[in-house]
Amino acid sequence: MDAMEIIGKYYKTNSKAYTILVNHSRAVTEKALSIAEKFSVDKEFISEAAMLHDIGIFLTNTPNLDCHGSHPYIAHGYLGREILEKEGYPRHALVCERHTGVGITKEEIIKNKLPLPHRDMIPLTLEEKIIAYADKFFSKESDGSVRIRTVDEIIKDLSKYGVEKVKIFKEWIDIFEGAAL
Repeated sequence: MDAMEIIGKYYKTNSKAYTILVNHSRAVTEKALSIAEKFSVDKEFISEAAMLHDIGIFLTNTPNLDCHGSHPYIAHGYLGREILEKEGYPRHALVCERHTGVGITKEEIIKNKLPLPHRDMIPLTLEEKIIAYADKFFSKESDGSVRIRTVDEIIKDLSKYGVEKVKIFKEWIDIFEGAAL
């Protein structure tokens, strides 16, 4: 698989959206691979899936990221899943769907009337958790740069969604910190 070739099928390589996506994804990939060194995991898969985890953003209406689709940003995960399933990469597709926050449960989707399919979207495998964790540390910026986020910023953000989300993230810190920070 060539992740950049797949990205190139859906993004104009000279667009701001492409630059934003690729810069963010490279930062996430680098961090995920540094974490992966500590574990017996599929590093090639992590590299590919981390590069593709946000492929669905172009389908969202997020003008500051040069994305002019019709869906809300929160939908980019399941939209990315649909893209990668169509491309023949079902395992990579699950990373797209499951990386948002520390995961979203079916109950949360229904309770909060989120514009998402009614199913659990929780990272299950160690590879999925590594990518979701690494993703939290990098914000996409409208100029194409990537802003590094602190643990405190991430915890403050996650606390808006409940103490359980913060608890999961802190558990990930305990698991990954030796290789990640």
